[in-house]
Amino acid sequence: MNGQSRANIQPGLLVKIVLKKDQRTGKLTEGIVKDILTNSSFHPHGIKVRLEDGQVGRVQEIIKK
Repeated sequence: MNGQSRANIQPGLLVKIVLKKDQRTGKLTEGIVKDILTNSSFHPHGIKVRLEDGQVGRVQEIIKK
């Protein structure tokens, strides 16, 4: 499942995000969603979230609910 729709994402999900510094390389970082930072229901580059470890990025992949 991709991370473009806000309805698919909630705190506690295990996801892969791309950090701002990794957008050129596409390197993904895995973590658990703490906060959803995007207000709109859809974003073409992925919904922006904060992970429990404090890192912020856009969701590229939802691993499991």
